[in-house]
Formats: sequence, structure tokens, C-alpha cells
Amino acid sequence: MDISKTTAKNIKRIRESKHLTLDAAAAATGVSRSMLSQIERGDANPTITVLWKIANGFKVSFTALTEAALEDATVIRSESVQPVTEGDGRYINYPIFPFDEKKLFEMYRIVIEPGGCLDAQPHILGTEEYITVFQGNVKITAGGNEYELKEGDSIHFRSDTEHRYHNPGKKTAQLSMLIYYGKG
Repeated sequence: MDISKTTAKNIKRIRESKHLTLDAAAAATGVSRSMLSQIERGDANPTITVLWKIANGFKVSFTALTEAALEDATVIRSESVQPVTEGDGRYINYPIFPFDEKKLFEMYRIVIEPGGCLDAQPHILGTEEYITVFQGNVKITAGGNEYELKEGDSIHFRSDTEHRYHNPGKKTAQLSMLIYYGKG
């Protein structure tokens, strides 16, 4: 990642989103119009002090200027995901979107072969799971209760206690799983 290009794009994007001309941005930040123009074109590498002036003038965080912006779309090709298996390969976890501290969640595609199961340990306090069954049937045990889900069903439960996933059927089960790490 080229921090200068990222910073240049972010500053221009934020300035334009606030409908500020270069002159108005200069007045708000205390950074000259010509310097702002050079930074936005990537012709100048601003100092930390200049970045703080811009951040304060735009009323955004410092990292809003320096972090890579979220792409319009991220495509995850199934062949690029390395699965994690359990139970003789009958419970397969495909980590699709890894944990992100800003979003507080991670997302998986789960495949459970007939008879496959996973006994999961409690996650950290405040953690929740959101699951949708796209194929097959599963039994999920959470909080001491057992829930039978069929194709098209969804469940949300606290996963900061022991929980279990089991495919009692004769057909492969496929699930989408989002794990949300609340602020416990």
C-alpha cells in the first residue's frame, strides 16, 4: 500500500464529500490551497502535523486520511479459501471474511456431511451467531436448548456458552455463519 496515494485519494474524497472547494478547505484546515492541491495530486508528501491540521479541519479521524478506503466490492473466489476441517472431515469451515476489529464480526461458509458435528467451546462474553441453512438439515444446541433447522431456516443465538452443530440427515448441510463479537 502506498500511503501517499492513499492519503491523496482520501483527502480529495473527504473534501469533495463535504462540498468544500480547495479555498474553503484551506480556510478550514489552515493548510494552503496550493499545498492541499499538491497533496491531492500526490505531488507532495504531507507531514504528520499537516495531516493533523487537515483531519481537524475536516472533523475526521487521522486514520480516515491514511487508511485504505473500502473497495466498492470484494470478490472471494471459493477456490481461494482454505477450509478448516473437524470430525474426520465431516465438518468443514470455509473462512470467508476474517474478523475485523472495526466491524466486530467474521463470516464463514459451513459444510456438514451426514453424521458430522462440532462441539464448540464458548466464545468470548457477548458473542452471538447468526446462521442460515441453505441446504440440508441441522440440529443446533445452544444455551441448553436444541433447535432443528431445515433448508431456508435461520437462527440467532448467544455463543458465549457451549454450543453444537450436527447434521442428523442423509444430505450434506450447507450454512452461512456470521459470528458477531459484541462489546461484552
